[in-house]
Amino acid sequence: MTQSTAAILDRTIKAAAGPEAEPRADQLRAVQALVDEQRRVLVVQATGWGKSAAYWGATAAIRGNGGGPTLVVSPLLALMRDQIAAAERAGLRAATVNSTNFEAWDEIFALLDQDRLDVLLVSPERLGNPRFAERLPGLLAGCGLLVIDEAHCVSDWGFDFRPDYQRLTRTLLSLSPGTPVLATTATANERVTRDVAAQLAHDGGETLTLRGSLARASLRLTVVPELSPLERYAWVAEALQSLPGSGIVYVLTVAEADRVAGFLSEQGLDVAAYTGQTENRTELEDRLRDNKIKALVATSALGMGYDKPDLAFCVHLGSPASPVAYYQQVGRAGRALDDAVAVLVPAKADERIWDYFATAGIPDPEQVDRVLDQLTEEPMSEAAISTATGIRPGRLSTLLKIIAVDDAVQKVSGGWVPTGNGWTYDQAKWTELRRVRSAEADLMRRYAHGEGCLMQFLQQALDDPDPAPCGRCSVCTGELPDPGPRPSSEIVQAAQRFFRGLDVTVEPRKLWPSKIDGVKGKINFLGEGRAIAFADDPAWQQTLDQLWRRDAAVPQEILDAAVEVLKRWSRSWQRPTAVVPMPSRRFPTLISSVAQHLSTVGRLPLVDALTITGPTPTDDASSGVRVRELLAGLGLQPGTALDGPVLLVDDTIRSRWTLTVAGKLLTDAGASEVLPFAVHQLP
Repeated sequence: MTQSTAAILDRTIKAAAGPEAEPRADQLRAVQALVDEQRRVLVVQATGWGKSAAYWGATAAIRGNGGGPTLVVSPLLALMRDQIAAAERAGLRAATVNSTNFEAWDEIFALLDQDRLDVLLVSPERLGNPRFAERLPGLLAGCGLLVIDEAHCVSDWGFDFRPDYQRLTRTLLSLSPGTPVLATTATANERVTRDVAAQLAHDGGETLTLRGSLARASLRLTVVPELSPLERYAWVAEALQSLPGSGIVYVLTVAEADRVAGFLSEQGLDVAAYTGQTENRTELEDRLRDNKIKALVATSALGMGYDKPDLAFCVHLGSPASPVAYYQQVGRAGRALDDAVAVLVPAKADERIWDYFATAGIPDPEQVDRVLDQLTEEPMSEAAISTATGIRPGRLSTLLKIIAVDDAVQKVSGGWVPTGNGWTYDQAKWTELRRVRSAEADLMRRYAHGEGCLMQFLQQALDDPDPAPCGRCSVCTGELPDPGPRPSSEIVQAAQRFFRGLDVTVEPRKLWPSKIDGVKGKINFLGEGRAIAFADDPAWQQTLDQLWRRDAAVPQEILDAAVEVLKRWSRSWQRPTAVVPMPSRRFPTLISSVAQHLSTVGRLPLVDALTITGPTPTDDASSGVRVRELLAGLGLQPGTALDGPVLLVDDTIRSRWTLTVAGKLLTDAGASEVLPFAVHQLP
């Protein structure tokens, strides 16, 4: 490395991290390989090690030598916002092109054309945008450095594999064969490291891989096992009263983030929910960064790259599917602290969620064949493919992305078309991936049960060379943060009151699927519905576990809750004129007991208006398939005549198509509006 390049790196690091900061040996080696040798480099180092300093230093050196700007591909907006700030601290001019700043694109492109930008950050999704894609070849031709951040996302074996990211990254690498490339991640075991390095390599050259220990000495890992659903939330409420500083409470779903944030706020804690659906994410990130809020209750949307060096704690309500995913999130904490706390409060439902995600990214060859049979040279939308194949939209979207990586299909203006290359199911690859996911889940299960040193478990998952007991975690010391192994009964009771008092709103379907005989267009006969519980509702989980084991009349607490829900709901509805139970093969007695109770309490007639006339609808089918089956499978009792709004009572609501088809039949019989009500709404 020339002295001038080393000096540039030294100045960049001091500008970004302070006058006492010194370059690490692997930072120097990475910049040397990028600037002087134009190589492809993979850096796998712990969060806070300074991976971004390597590409800011390389950028400064390349720009100082007259080279082009750096293109950084980054998977999250929160990550890009922090990177722009870090680049500017390093003395670089940086900007981003993403889905939130369309109005600034022309100005940013003009700055690029005038060579007045040193760094452009983009998301993988922007690379697939036609407006951006048409500029991509010219941008890459003048690019001095290509950076792929959070590179584990491009590996099938990575815990957060993203097919779009892999496909578009491959396109970038093929369009810039002579450009130096830096890929970085803090969460790659040996298998992922080898896979990413192989994807980076080109023309027979080897990827320079710089990998260090991923263990974090500042983290005090803790597991609080064997709590009931309500105890878990109560424990967190009490713990946040005593944990120092500010931090993150991670949950697994958007609905849970909203519920938990509401409960913690009721307990007097300054918290807010943060999910991919939150509109003021930037404001919340800044409040947490400035210690103006105790905690954000967040999904994984607040994860990779969020930069708060003094984050004091991470609490997980529920376990991620792998220790590597868990490490990635707790790695946010304690980067500039000698001591930070990472607490896992596992749930019984965790393993069911793991099982779902373990197979969600594995293609079903029979479904692939159905998709390819439908595609022609005329672009086909995902909605049309879903209707034609019977594959649910969410599953179909993932499937198309996976086979696009294998160049079997491609997305063009107007939809998807085949490439003509065909597709072959790689039995060995997907079987091995299932085995790897199972092994990761087993390791996470043992971690959650506290079967050994917690840091050692994470080191083993990350393939660190010398895993050893840390002497600091709750297993090694036998110590738990306040409130210890159990929260107070008063807080548990407060949690039950809060969660049982929440309204679960059932949004009605708005449009019928296309090309269904007998129905089309807007759905305007359904009112907003209600349910007692949603998903793994902490206030009802144990009761629901018992409820769905056999068909029987519901317990009194469910009947009482149903009445309370309807009391709150009645403030915004026109009073029903009748109660109609949904016919059921599995739970007729259960549904009848709820409908009968509401009929009696509300002094409304109970009308058995609906009948089952056909076979059981297919599970996990597309909307079009399900509606066709329901239209053939539900009917009206002869002579049914209704008038005014009716309350439609069911056991569970999931796709909402059953209540929609039933609602159409009831309006055909004279009902002016159908108000759906269920014991349980599923996501």
